[in-house]
Amino acid sequence: MSAEFELCPGRKIGGSNPCFIIAEIGQNHQGDIEIAKKMIRMAKDCGADCAKFQKSEIEHRFTKHALERPYTSPHAWGPTYGAHKHHLEFSHQQYRELQQYANDIGIFFTASGMDEMAIEFLHEINVPFFKVASADTNNIPYLEKTAKKVVWNLSISYFLLQEFQKEFPDIPIGYSGHETGIHVSVAAVALGAKVLERHVTLDKTWKGSDHAASLEPAELAELVRAIRMVEMAMGSPIKQMLPCEASCHSKLGKSVVARKPLQKGEILTLDMLTVKVAEPHGVRPENIFKLVGKKITKDLEEDATITDAMIKGNKYGRN
Repeated sequence: MSAEFELCPGRKIGGSNPCFIIAEIGQNHQGDIEIAKKMIRMAKDCGADCAKFQKSEIEHRFTKHALERPYTSPHAWGPTYGAHKHHLEFSHQQYRELQQYANDIGIFFTASGMDEMAIEFLHEINVPFFKVASADTNNIPYLEKTAKKVVWNLSISYFLLQEFQKEFPDIPIGYSGHETGIHVSVAAVALGAKVLERHVTLDKTWKGSDHAASLEPAELAELVRAIRMVEMAMGSPIKQMLPCEASCHSKLGKSVVARKPLQKGEILTLDMLTVKVAEPHGVRPENIFKLVGKKITKDLEEDATITDAMIKGNKYGRN
């Protein structure tokens, strides 16, 4: 099991902690801060742990030629790629406003810094952790600026997820999904993913290349519900009876009983004992061998329950 650490204030990941679910808003807000707030609210209402955006300082992320090139995609918000990106980019003040809104409603807020200057700004507003996009995992000057808890995006497969768990047993491994539906993401958690990120949207038909691969509110809510159900079903490494199992165990749980009539003072042998559903409950079946060689303290008829009180000087545990 991976080590645990605090990713956000008061919220640990790894170990036996629940999967940390990130609702990746990215730039699916259409450049509208009110839509962005609705999406933060949606993430909170659906049970996600964190609402995440993508922050760029555009002139530091792209070259002039990259920004000046024509952009004719049906998803374009302007005639050039630069105009398109500027339309979708929030100002520093707007980011502070979104962060405050997330704090007010009780959901963690962070962003992927898409360039070194964006990282500096995210340090300034003190986001709890950075998400490093796959394009920057080999960008050493960028990584040196992070100096904070980091979630790395490596676009791994199930095979690699399990291989990473073997190679880095002390590091929580996560999954960032872009697939259709929720089933693959739920399976990733069942395989041990401790952080899960999925893109979210208010409407898959909106303009923007990420919307089609994003989860609408009902899908996000179902994803969170399914993950929490899987976590409950997986249980813990400690075997213990659940409250819902108690009535069935009371009715059908087995105990050690007398295979034949026994007389007070007899020394018990294995052929005197058997295991049956009994009333009342008595010594648990796993302790039957510990009874051998012990003295019975009262007369018993066939099928009588063997209890602790009937065994001289020993306690073996009741059902």
